[in-house]
This record gives sequence, C-alpha cells and structure tokens, in this order.
Amino acid sequence: MDNLINSPIDNELSKLSPFELKGKIIEMADEKVKKAANSLLNAGRGNPNWVSDAPRSAFFAFGQFAMTECHRTLSLPEGIAGTPQKGGMAARFETWMRDNASMPGVDFLRKAYEYCLMELSADPDALLDEWADGIVGDNYPTPPRILHYTEVIVRKYLDWAICASNPPKDVTFDLFAVEGSTAGMCYCFDVLKQNHLLEKGDAIAIMVPVFTPYIEIPELNEFEYTVLDIDADATTPDGLHTWQYKKADIEKLKDPKYKMLFVTNPSNPPSYAMAPETVEALKEVVKANPRLMILTDDVYGTFVKGYRSLAAELPYNSISCYSFSKYFGATGWRVAVTAVSSDNVFDKLISELPDDKKKQLEERYQSLTIDVSGLKFIDRMVAESRLIALNHTAGLSTPQQIQMSFFALSTLIDTADTYHERMIKLIHNRYDALWKNFGFSMPDDPLRADYYSEIDMMIWAKKLYGQEFADYLDKTYNPLAIVFRLASETGSVVLNGDGFDGPRWSIRVSLANLNEDDYVRLGKNIRQILEQFADEWKASKKS
Repeated sequence: MDNLINSPIDNELSKLSPFELKGKIIEMADEKVKKAANSLLNAGRGNPNWVSDAPRSAFFAFGQFAMTECHRTLSLPEGIAGTPQKGGMAARFETWMRDNASMPGVDFLRKAYEYCLMELSADPDALLDEWADGIVGDNYPTPPRILHYTEVIVRKYLDWAICASNPPKDVTFDLFAVEGSTAGMCYCFDVLKQNHLLEKGDAIAIMVPVFTPYIEIPELNEFEYTVLDIDADATTPDGLHTWQYKKADIEKLKDPKYKMLFVTNPSNPPSYAMAPETVEALKEVVKANPRLMILTDDVYGTFVKGYRSLAAELPYNSISCYSFSKYFGATGWRVAVTAVSSDNVFDKLISELPDDKKKQLEERYQSLTIDVSGLKFIDRMVAESRLIALNHTAGLSTPQQIQMSFFALSTLIDTADTYHERMIKLIHNRYDALWKNFGFSMPDDPLRADYYSEIDMMIWAKKLYGQEFADYLDKTYNPLAIVFRLASETGSVVLNGDGFDGPRWSIRVSLANLNEDDYVRLGKNIRQILEQFADEWKASKKS
C-alpha cells in the first residue's frame, strides 16, 4: 500500500485511464471501510443516485395497455400472444385510460398523449401504433435511424435541452437514436474516418479537461490524429480557476489545417458551460475556417439554466451528442441521440471529395442506394454503425426509443419546470456541502453545472500553507498520492484530474452518486488528507 501512496513521480500507474485506475482505488477504499466499519464514499464515477419517476411509471403502465392489444389479436393458454393490431387503437387507449385512471403512470400518459395531439399535431392512431409496437418490441426499428414520432418528440425536447427553447431559425435537426452517447461517439469517429473527412495524421483540437475517451481515441493507430489541446486554464486575479478558455487559444483554430474540434460542454470534469465570449470567438473562427467540423457532447447541458449548445449557435458545422442518462438517472437504459442539421458542412465536404475517394465511397455504399452521392452524412453514420451490410437491422431497440420519448415528454409537459428546478437544487446543495466542508464557500456561477467538481489541490496547498509547501508536495509525491491516501485513509474514492488532461494535482469528485451528508464527510476527508501532507512537511523541516 505504501509503495502506491508514496510512489515516484514517473509511476506507471499515472499512464492509466482514471476509469481503469478506479478499480485499484476502490479496492484500497474497501480495505479501509472493512477495518473502520464505516461506509464507502465512492465519488469516482458519475452514475446518478436518482431516477426520474413519472416517465418510468408511464412506461410500465403503457406496457400493460400494449399487452392487452397483443391479446386482442391472439391469446393462447400456452402463453402466446399476437402483435398489436393497427387501426382504431386511439379509441381503445382512451377507454383504457379512463378505466385505469388510478394506476401509477396513467395520468402522465394522458397528459403526454394530449400534448402530442395538441402541440405536435400527431395522428392519434399512428402515435399509439408506434408506442404499442415499440414497447412490445416485436419489429425491427423502422426507420433504422429513429422512429417517426420519437424523432418529433425528441427534436422538440432538444429545442429546450440544448437550444434554451430558442432553436436556430430555419434549421431542422436530423436525429439518430443510439445506445448511449458513448455509442454516438464511436459512430461519429468511424463515419468521419470512413468518409475521408478525417484522415490519419489530420490536425484536430480538443477542449480540455475532457472526458478521457476524447483524449484516448485520437491516439489509436486507426486514427493517429495530430492534437491541439485548448486548455481551460483561465484564472481569476487571485489565482482560482474559472475553467474557461483564452481567446488567443481559440483563435488558433482559424488555421485551416485544423479540421475538427471536440468539445464537452458543460465540461467534464470541471462542469462549467462555455462562456458567451468563447462562443463568440468560435463564431469568428468558423468565419475564418468555414470547413471546421465540431462535435459537441451536451450531456450535462440540462444542469445549466438557459444552456445553449454549439449546435444551436453553429448548427451548420456541428454534431451534437446528447444523452438522457444523467438528467433522468438512466445510465442503464443507454438512450441518446446524435443530432445533425439537415443542411451541414459534413455533407458539403463529402460532395467536394476528389473523384477517386468518391468512387471508393460509391463502391462502399452501393448496396444501400443507387444514388450514393445523395446519401446523407447521418444516414452513412447509421450504416457504419452496422458495418453497412447490416444497415437493414440497424437502430436503437424500440422499447428504448419509447422510454426515451417518455423521458422527453416528461419535460415537455412540465410547464412549471418543477423537475428541472429540483434537480439543479439537488446537485447544487451537494456542491456547497463538499466545498464548505473542505473549508471554502465558493461563489455562485450561472455557468456551473455542478455535476462534478474539479479541485486543484496545488492551488489550495499554496493558499493554505504557502509556496514552499506546494513545492515540497510536488517534488516529493506523485499526484496520485492524494487519490490513494483518500482511499486508504478515509475510504473515499475520487479520480485523478490529470487523467482528463486537467491540472496535474487536481482531483475529480462526482456530485451525482452520493447524498448531501456524504459530501459533508468527503469535504472534510479531502481537507484532512491535505493537512496530513502539510504535517509531514512541517516535520521534515524540523528534522
């Protein structure tokens, strides 16, 4: 244990992804918990400890209705039912809702159904056909990209979630329902490579700190991109991180050699939305470098009031990856969408490829269509997700798409914004509990999402004990020493921030998966470990 806690600075463990290192950290924390008969504080992974109740209750309630529809067409005593019969379902559903009004989830279904009819002009029978067929899961997803009404509903939800209820004018987002935003990421990297939009060795930029796969994937031998890191290293006059970007660094992207920008916004782990001045700087970049492609990962946007994605500000140049997993407590559901404007730079760049590459793509996609040149970028992504040959069986499972629709509808019918307000308050209170018990009251910031908190221990070492102590800490220990000591001494699990290309001595604390009282303990534990290092420094000075 001590050889890990007091490991040299070039320790091989520092090269591991923080998510791979997490297993060792949890093992150390478990040992401490067993000895102290205390509870493990695992703030290492951002899996929320809440679930959104109403859309789940509606899902299970609607499943009951859908099965009555199955038994209408065939019902054998051996446990064999038919499939939902199309036509006339709306009238039967309305009767069923009246007869089952007290069942949990039915009131939600009534409001959601009425919303779809009144606000989205849905055909009642067609809507119910999609929901019943989808929730039973008796057919392949058709169309493979996304079910019709799922796209209509989720597109309306994204107007709120990533466009601050003010979507860009004359822009329609085409959606691809995917198995979580991680699948969306993989599909994006692959379709960009296969369509020659990003070739080996091309120059890209990544705004860091960032979710580690955005760092690790470009290094793989099938990509080997040349990477520019744009650091969120701006600070206040008194030396605190703002977790924002410097305009001079953003302006580097005006150089046309940079073909793509990867962004997690709000950031992971700092958990700050991009400042308006950075967005404006990026708009100037795109004017100078109009072929720049952008992938924006918007999963944490719903934790910032009035959040606007780069897909809302720069729709022509952007792909948005949006996951329902965090806001609705649904990491196990694996439901997300990629969104691309119907008019976009990706299609334009494909149309401008040289003839030899166009010919190669004609051969690649010839089994899908006789008009390969007219095959949209997002439909190429769908095909690549199943190695083209299995395009006809592509798509997110239909029960997942119905649950995703219900998640989206839960926001659309919540006109008082009740869930949103309570969710923001929930994690904001956890943030305050952590920092106040670490010893500091941090000012409110409307750009702060609070899903994670990144604590740069070197800054607080300087503020609390001076530069001499900070130098001692940096020269004597590996930055992982704080992470390991927290685990072995207090049973607390956090991740190392440098694994996300953050400051070397930073730690990432998830504010999603523990209760408020736990963050009181965790804040005290972090302060305790820093004081422990300071005591060792003081003792070394005396000796």
